[in-house]
Amino acid sequence: MTPDDPDAPESRWLQYLAAEKQASPRTVRAYRDALARFRSGHPSFTRWEDMNEDDFRRHLFELMKHGYSAASVRQHFAALRGLYTWMLRHERIAAHPLADLRLPKPQKNLPVILTKNQIEELLNLPWTIEREKQAPTWLAARDAAILELFYSTGLRLAELAALDVTSIEPTRAILRVTGKGRKERMLPVGAPALAVIQRYRTEAAVHHGPLFLSKLRRRLTARAIGQMLEKYVRHSSIPVKVSPHKLRHSFATHLLDNGADLRSVQSLLGHASLSTTQIYTHVTTERLKEAYNAAHPRA
Repeated sequence: MTPDDPDAPESRWLQYLAAEKQASPRTVRAYRDALARFRSGHPSFTRWEDMNEDDFRRHLFELMKHGYSAASVRQHFAALRGLYTWMLRHERIAAHPLADLRLPKPQKNLPVILTKNQIEELLNLPWTIEREKQAPTWLAARDAAILELFYSTGLRLAELAALDVTSIEPTRAILRVTGKGRKERMLPVGAPALAVIQRYRTEAAVHHGPLFLSKLRRRLTARAIGQMLEKYVRHSSIPVKVSPHKLRHSFATHLLDNGADLRSVQSLLGHASLSTTQIYTHVTTERLKEAYNAAHPRA
């Protein structure tokens, strides 16, 4: 049975992920690639049902020998574990061959956080740069609105790019967002972000359809938004590479720094698990340590 066979276990499982679990196309593609990588490393492969724990130990060794990071290894095995869990549930196998396999733990790197002064500098740049270029003011307003919205709400890049005019309710200061797994959440929006969004919509005559438009009046793509952010960072004094996700990190950490509780931040970020949000408490603790060491005479 080939992987292209619609009745092959991986075909059925990937269809299940996309249709019923509503996994993103990116996730489905990554899992398909991981299964193909396993197949290619086993020339004698015939059926998933015939693989055993030793086969997976050899696969783990091969991945690590070829320099795969612990996080990449775990992603590969997330695909394999998911496939066999599905097969076990559908009684295609009698036992899970990966149940006792231990994987390398990923190194926990604390996210890079921008300071409030760096955020302020970044948010003001669209007006300065676009004025120097003598560009239409609606472009400066659009870029400023995007940056303000990133920092005001902690949106993911894909979430922001997918916003429509109907996603925002100015009178209630609420943003309706569809996140991972197509789960919808309601986010409060700060007054500065609302004001510049309204200015952009007025100057660009954006009344319906996509919220953020390109010069050609089409939906601004996630890639174009990322490139726009890179452009402004190049004109700033910020010494680190800044991505939309770093603005999301900064949003979460600044909330915790100022007393927000972890559950609220989890809801705002759209995290399914509280443990995903908890990394920001470590960031806040490190920042407190730095402040203590810098200020306390007996530190």
